[in-house]
Amino acid sequence: MLQMLEATIGVVILAVDFYDVFQSVVLPRPSIGKLRVSTWIVRPLWAIWRWLGNRDSRIDRRENWLGTFGPVGLMALLGFWSLSSILGYALIIDSLRDQIQPPPQDFWTSLYFSAGTLLPLSYGEILPIGGVARIVIIAESATGIALIALVISLLFSLYASFQRREELVVTLDALAGAPPAGLQILETVSSHRMPDELRATFDDWRRWSAAVLESHLAYPILVFFRSSHDNEAWLNSFGAVMDAATLVLSTLVIEDATEGHARLMFKVGNHLVEDLAWYFRFKNVGVPIVERQEFDDARERLIKAGYNCREGDAAWTEFASLRSMYASPLNQLAQRLSITPATWIGDRSYLPHVERPAARARVPKRVR
Repeated sequence: MLQMLEATIGVVILAVDFYDVFQSVVLPRPSIGKLRVSTWIVRPLWAIWRWLGNRDSRIDRRENWLGTFGPVGLMALLGFWSLSSILGYALIIDSLRDQIQPPPQDFWTSLYFSAGTLLPLSYGEILPIGGVARIVIIAESATGIALIALVISLLFSLYASFQRREELVVTLDALAGAPPAGLQILETVSSHRMPDELRATFDDWRRWSAAVLESHLAYPILVFFRSSHDNEAWLNSFGAVMDAATLVLSTLVIEDATEGHARLMFKVGNHLVEDLAWYFRFKNVGVPIVERQEFDDARERLIKAGYNCREGDAAWTEFASLRSMYASPLNQLAQRLSITPATWIGDRSYLPHVERPAARARVPKRVR
């Protein structure tokens, strides 16, 4: 009975492990609501990592620490999958002691034999002699080869997606500044008389949003990979482009095709925000998270930049309606990732309508 129990537990561990690897690596789509052991590993580990990083008042050291979590979290997943496979096979091997020569003296010997088979590092001092034991050892050897192949393909896929994501983040600096701001995008375009560049930016970021939507939901660990340059964060850059599109749609009076490009960008970008909120279980509270005075100041800057703007109340109503569709989930994700706040994006707990004195006391530590 003890041998049967060991074998059953081993099979269950391997089934859960293989299913998690399939959902996390092989299946190119999100699997929310399903059994995902990797989620139980990454999220608590990130909570601890973020807590330790936020203890440091120096922004550069905090960012360096938080920036290491993406690779560390990935290595933690790979280690979990390997160790759980070793444990599952060890339990099965231990239940087949009479088919092993020499028979394992204890469970630790079975664990050693399992690890040497999966890696593979077997020195031949322990051999399977029974039919079932031989099948188990062959299966474990095949598992080790398959796991190595999946790890290599996953690393290439993740880093390729990361590089594609960061290309536009870096190039946006010239338009949006660092940290980026949607208002700065419109001002830069106007000062250099480059309306075509604004349309191209919306088109590029529409395709960027679609690519991130596919890659980051299929491989959520990518969300924790931070941008590698100072004063840059992929979520801030995306939010800046969304704010620029929102200002074009709600505030500016433009007679060319720019509004159409902005609307397409807004739709695809909002789709990305909705799916990220769905995956991380964020609730959209339906507020723009921008004060009316902030909007009025932005409208005045747009007028000084040479834009024709709609009347204040009408523009604010439309702006608040559009920004309420994505502002709350975007800010929640920025706070979850401890991203340094940018204009209108990130920790805005200092706002007058939010009664959080303790949060306001922490604002001087953050870079605005």
